[in-house]
Amino acid sequence: MILLYNGLIINEGERFTGYVAIEGELISEVGHGQPSPEMIDSAEEAIDLNGDMVIPGVIDTHVHFRDPGLTEKGDIATESKAAVMGGVTSYIDMPNTLPPTVTRADVDDKIKRARDVSVANYGFFIGATNSNFNEIAQADYTRIAGVKLFMGSSTGNMLVDDTSAISKIFSKIKAPVAIHAEDEATIAACRASAEAEYARKEVPVDMHPAIRSRHACYLATSRAVELARKSGTRLHVCHISTADELSLFAPGDVSSKLITAETGPHYLYFDSNDYSTHGARVKCNPAIKECNDKLALLRAVENRTIDTIATDHAPHLLSSKQGGALKAASGMPGIEFSLPVMLELADDNPALTEERIVETMCHNPAVIFRIDRRGFLRRGYYADITVVGNHRIKISDESVTSRCGWTPYAGLTVSRMPVMTIVNGCMVMRDRRLTGCRNALPLKFNN
Repeated sequence: MILLYNGLIINEGERFTGYVAIEGELISEVGHGQPSPEMIDSAEEAIDLNGDMVIPGVIDTHVHFRDPGLTEKGDIATESKAAVMGGVTSYIDMPNTLPPTVTRADVDDKIKRARDVSVANYGFFIGATNSNFNEIAQADYTRIAGVKLFMGSSTGNMLVDDTSAISKIFSKIKAPVAIHAEDEATIAACRASAEAEYARKEVPVDMHPAIRSRHACYLATSRAVELARKSGTRLHVCHISTADELSLFAPGDVSSKLITAETGPHYLYFDSNDYSTHGARVKCNPAIKECNDKLALLRAVENRTIDTIATDHAPHLLSSKQGGALKAASGMPGIEFSLPVMLELADDNPALTEERIVETMCHNPAVIFRIDRRGFLRRGYYADITVVGNHRIKISDESVTSRCGWTPYAGLTVSRMPVMTIVNGCMVMRDRRLTGCRNALPLKFNN
């Protein structure tokens, strides 16, 4: 038995000094107060946490680990190491790779790769195209997290713009449908306008939110939500970036929702003013918008209109982040610092509690995607545990584990960092160092 005691446990809306006992891959007990001396003596390893925070392992349901085909930027091995350094014990990877993950065989190949190299638990989406309905209809959604549908162009040329194909997916697929919602016609018109305005000059990167506009986001999201309501779809709208879209979602407990909303730490921390100092490092799709959007999104996290926080972790080499709004690659790494950034935001925003962060980053992802026995500190659940300590650091590119070697959060000082990450009872990170232990498992989805 491994015993973690004298920790500040934050779990299921409660906080208390307590302990967690681990037997093999599972949690055997979660208790209030101090364990008995006999329990401490009988433990194979008893670790006094001295008041450090103990939470369920973070579940990041939106990552791009670049495997296969784009592995010069990162792969399942390198990016899962970055994940556990950030306290993330499980992830769900997106299908816009090379080739795109649009068949059951493609998903099987990713599962085999993750089984061999991943340090964190792993799950995968199957991607929708205009013509692969039979593949996604026959997929096993106990092994596959759901369907990813791009209603706006992105890496991998996976735009689905056939209205009948979208309607068929929404009405027939009973697993979660996660969407990237930006209206492609609106983006194309804004892009043409920017090209005309700047003629032969480079379009500055701060034009990115005008090209990938708020109207493009609202139009696509409103269409998707309307169709999902008619069809009874389990719809999950990824990376909400505007205040406008929030009117389409209802606040409340996630267990009662068929339509759920996600945003990312970068939309809560950065705004359009940061293009002048960070340039293309903060260029992503959908674009980071105005300060008022950032503040509205924070309030939406606080009041349960936004249901999950996920990173959209998308590493690029810095060499590809050059060239302005039309040429610089969109996407940024985020998984390694998502939890510390969210805890900093909680320190600065009293209404954003640590309990709510745990709800959006640990509990709700497990509920929405029906992940078997993860996301909570409960007896009989897998021992996926993150310990956060008072570990003040200034984030730098040099501190990055991801293969890409940089972070948009470089220069930010955070006061707390994960100091221990446990995956299925295996201590994969301790004292800010990878241990070499690996016991990752495929996620099971109770669909």
